[in-house]
Amino acid sequence: MTKGDGFPSLPLLAGLVAAAACTPAFGAGFALIEQSASGQGNAFAGAAAVAGDASTIFFNPAGLTRLEDPQVLLAFHGIFSEAKFSNNGSTGNPVFDGTALGGPNDDGGGEAFVPNLYVSIPLSDTLVAGFGISAPFGLETRYSPDWVGRYHAIRSDLATVNLNPTLAWQATDRLSVGIGIDAQYIRATLSNAIDFGLVCVSTPTLTAACNSVGITAAQQSDGIAELTGDDWSWGYNLGLLFDVTDDLRVGLAYRSKIKHNLRGGIDYQAPANPFHAAVFNAVPNFQDRAASAGVTLPETVSLSAAWEASEDLEVLADVTWTRWSRFRQLVAVDDSGTTLSSTDENWENVYRYSLGLNYHYNDAWTLRAGVAYDEEPIPDAAHRTPRIPGNDRKWLSVGFGYAVNPDTRIDVGYSHLFISDPSIQHVDSQGHTLSGTYDNSVDILSAQFSLSF
Repeated sequence: MTKGDGFPSLPLLAGLVAAAACTPAFGAGFALIEQSASGQGNAFAGAAAVAGDASTIFFNPAGLTRLEDPQVLLAFHGIFSEAKFSNNGSTGNPVFDGTALGGPNDDGGGEAFVPNLYVSIPLSDTLVAGFGISAPFGLETRYSPDWVGRYHAIRSDLATVNLNPTLAWQATDRLSVGIGIDAQYIRATLSNAIDFGLVCVSTPTLTAACNSVGITAAQQSDGIAELTGDDWSWGYNLGLLFDVTDDLRVGLAYRSKIKHNLRGGIDYQAPANPFHAAVFNAVPNFQDRAASAGVTLPETVSLSAAWEASEDLEVLADVTWTRWSRFRQLVAVDDSGTTLSSTDENWENVYRYSLGLNYHYNDAWTLRAGVAYDEEPIPDAAHRTPRIPGNDRKWLSVGFGYAVNPDTRIDVGYSHLFISDPSIQHVDSQGHTLSGTYDNSVDILSAQFSLSF
């Protein structure tokens, strides 16, 4: 895999963080909102307006002006998911293979781990600097190599790490503004089986060689293709925080799109049968070579409010728009410009809505709760793939914060995501139709430690 240019000392750091940041992503595409444990407890309601700790670097950099002391925050998120597929009449290529797709059902879910790190440092009474390391996008689904949907997907692994220096300025008594630069690393691996039996029966020039080794029908001999690549690219984020009254704050935050051109390669694994492998390896299309793929990660706009309803109770709300319509097609090509794979995505723009409460029980304890509704950008069953078998999801979250002392705080949050059972009716590039339904669920447990000094 060819590394991106520049950052001679950072790819190793990014690789270590990104390796931990791969996560199942079911719901809002493959965006990750899991950027703080304090926000997890109220389903990230009011995230661009709360500004209660240094994680505001990600949600709204303008919120840094509310932090009077330097602070270091480290958060961890455990994500536990299920994506159980039930086959319902999946079939092979209708021209060359009229049989049902063979293979068992499978579960593409699993466990994943996402870390975040934020540091804020006041530079003056009106100026605060910050630095964050986060994983704003990621996905991981894995299936067995013999499952019924193997020609559509076996492994899908995308990880990002975002380095985010920020600066916030208290412009007036009521208005703060913030800006950040995003240096983002992305790494991806996508694999699927190749129905070499179908290639044999549909390619006249291979018929004789295939027949000589016993390949006479589709689904008789599978190879595997694996695409890998990575890249560094740039973006930015902006924020405004306005105190409407002494008890009501409104935050507006924007994160820009980031355009990546992943460079890497495609590797082929021949069928296990050595006689089949000899024929497979002689086909020019199945030679390992360099490859690239472009992807634009979408911009987001968040509008949040935080209302101190009483001395002890804070009411939070948020609406976030994500421009997933940028994800129209996923195409990989080799250095000659030949298309290696192409998938129409045609995703749609989506909204996420959330409401939450913070109850300050006493000086040490804060109790949290929240709900959210997260729209899915995948337009229909024909565009849903087993790589991202998502659907609309409803969040139910609870959490707490505990001040060990005035400078040390621990926060814990838990969310269960109720996901509408998605159906799939997807046709891959070889003409196999994967037909069925998924039974999905996600549980997220988050914890963070923050230290002010």
